[in-house]
Amino acid sequence: MSGVITASEPSWIGPFTGLSPRQFGKLITALRREGADPVRKGRPWSLPLEDRVLLVAAYWRTNLTLR
Repeated sequence: MSGVITASEPSWIGPFTGLSPRQFGKLITALRREGADPVRKGRPWSLPLEDRVLLVAAYWRTNLTLR
């Protein structure tokens, strides 16, 4: 699906987050090191950590831009 925004496609990272793919990779690594993606009780996430971070970063960038 070419129309789906995903972190697995590096061309989507820059426009939506303002980060380079390298910076985004460092952010993911830091989050994993801090324990952001452990297996827990309950319903598992349907999106991988990278896509969840892309979603939140795009939200924050848009929210700060509109203020």
